[in-house]
Amino acid sequence: MPDVRSGVGEEPGDRPSAWWHGTVGYEIYIRSFQDSDGDGVGDLEGIRRRLPYLAELGIDLVWITPFYPSPQADHGYDVADYVDVDPTFGDLADLDRVVSDCHDLGMRLVIDLVPNHSSSEHPWFRAALAGDPHYRDHYVWADPAPDGGPPNNWVSNFGGPAWTLDERSGQYYMHLFLPEQPDLNWANPAVHDEFDRILRFWFERGVDGVRIDVAHSLTEDPQLRDNPRRAALPPAGAAPSEVWDAYEHRFDQDQADVLDVFRRWNALAAEHDAFLVGEVYLLEPDLLTRYVADQDGLHSSFAFPALRTAWDAGDIRTTLGACVTAGAGALSWPLSSHDDPHAASRFGGGDRGRRRQLAYLTLLCALPGIPFLFQGDELGLENGVVAAGHAADPMAVRNPGAAGRDGSRTPMVWEPGPGFGFTTGEPWLPFGSNRRDEDTVAAQLQQPDSHLDRTRRLLALRRELAPCWDDGASVTWLEATEDVVALQRGDTLVALNAGETAARVRLPDAGRWHPRYASSGGIPEVADGAVVVAPDAAVLLVTASPSAS
Repeated sequence: MPDVRSGVGEEPGDRPSAWWHGTVGYEIYIRSFQDSDGDGVGDLEGIRRRLPYLAELGIDLVWITPFYPSPQADHGYDVADYVDVDPTFGDLADLDRVVSDCHDLGMRLVIDLVPNHSSSEHPWFRAALAGDPHYRDHYVWADPAPDGGPPNNWVSNFGGPAWTLDERSGQYYMHLFLPEQPDLNWANPAVHDEFDRILRFWFERGVDGVRIDVAHSLTEDPQLRDNPRRAALPPAGAAPSEVWDAYEHRFDQDQADVLDVFRRWNALAAEHDAFLVGEVYLLEPDLLTRYVADQDGLHSSFAFPALRTAWDAGDIRTTLGACVTAGAGALSWPLSSHDDPHAASRFGGGDRGRRRQLAYLTLLCALPGIPFLFQGDELGLENGVVAAGHAADPMAVRNPGAAGRDGSRTPMVWEPGPGFGFTTGEPWLPFGSNRRDEDTVAAQLQQPDSHLDRTRRLLALRRELAPCWDDGASVTWLEATEDVVALQRGDTLVALNAGETAARVRLPDAGRWHPRYASSGGIPEVADGAVVVAPDAAVLLVTASPSAS
C-alpha cells in the first residue's frame, strides 16, 4: 500500500498580491458557447446570458476567444481589425455589457490578443501588398533562396512551408500558421506602437486582461537561419505536427527579445491593474521560467505540459513537479483547451475518463497558480464525435487525414432537446454523435452528486482555501509508492490514486488532517493515520476542522 511521508519542498517565490492570485479561470470558445440569435454561432449576448451560471459554478476569471472582425480562416485567430467586434458575434456595445455583467457578478474578463500575426485581409497587410513602405515593414519579408524557393526551412504549424511568395514584389512573407495569417514584424517599433494603442483601447473599456496567443513566437532570428533537424522528415502526406516535430525550433520561436515586448506591456497593464497570461506552448517545463520568474513581463503562463500527462502517477508527479519548479508560482493550469482534447477523452473516455478528469482537476486546484477549465469540463464532457465530412478546423480541412480540433470545439450542451439549448438554428459544428441529454447542464443540475455538482463543490472549497495560499505557501511533493501522487501545500494535502484498486494512504502528522473533498463522491474518514482513496480519484484534506461540503 502507498506510504506517504515528507518530501522535498518547492517555493513558488515571493510575489506581491494581485487580484488574479487564487482565482479559477474558464475558457469560452465563443463560436460554441451560446447562440442568442438562432444563426447557429455563439455570440457575446449568448455569453452574457450565461454569466450567472459561471458565477454560480465558482469561476473568477472568464477568458473569451477572439471576437474581432475576421474572415474566419482560422475561426477568429486571423484578425482583420483589433479594435472592433465581428457582426457575427455582436458589436462593441455587446462587449461592454459582458464586461459590466462580469464585474457585477464578481468576475473578471480576459480577452484573446493575437499579436503574432494578423489576417491577410487586415488593412495593414493589404497596404503592404500594395507597396506602402510603412506597412510593408509591419510584416516579415525575405528574398527567395538561391534556387528561388522559400528563404529557409521553416515550416507552418498548419502544413507546408512557413513562407508564401508575393509575386508582385518577388519576396516571400512569413507565416507560422496559415498563409492567410502573415506574421507581424516585432523588430519594427511601429508594430509596438500599434499594439500599445490596441491594449489601451481594451483596458479603457474595462477589460481586465489579455491572453496572448502563441506568446513565445512573436520574434524570430533576424538572420532567418535554418532550424536544425532533430529527426528524418516524415513521408509526404504526414500530419503537419509530425513535420513540425522533425525540427528543433531554435530560430523561429522562443527568442530572447520576446521578453522586451512583454516588459513593455507589463508597464502598460500596471496602469490599469490588468492581467497578462501567455500561451507559451513549450513542452519543456524549464523553458517557462524566464517568461514569468521576474514578474516584469507576463504575470502568468499556461503550463501546457499539464495537458500531456499520461494517467500514470510517476508521469503526473514528474511533469507537474517540474512545472511548479519552473513556474515560480505564476503558472496557469489548463485542464483542457480549444486546441487539445477534453481531459475526459485524454484520460481514456467514458465513466473512467470522467472520474480521472475530476481527480486531476482536484490536484491542479492545489497547485500555485490558476486552474483553467474549458467549457464543458465541469460536465465531464468528452470530445464530440464529428464525422469527417463536417470538419471545420483548417488543420483537418487542409490536410486530409490529419486529426483536427473540431472534437474539442463542439457546441456546449445546456438542456435536452434538438439544439441542446445552444441554438434554435443549425449549429455551425455538429454537437457530436456521442452527446446525450443526461450530459447537459440542466440534467446534471437535477442530480445531487453529478459531475457538475462535484466540480462546483471543489471550486467552492478552493475559493475558501485560496486566501491562505497567497503568502507563497510552498509545495511539498510527498513520497508515495506505486500509484499515488500526493502533495502538501500549507495546511492542505491532496492525494490522487491513479491505480486500479483503492489505496490506503498514510498521512504525515496523521492527527492533523480532516478530509474535506473526494472527487469520487462521499468523503472518506481518516483512520489509523491513513485515508483510503478510491481508484481514479483524489482526496483533499485540510488541517482545519471539517465542515459540510
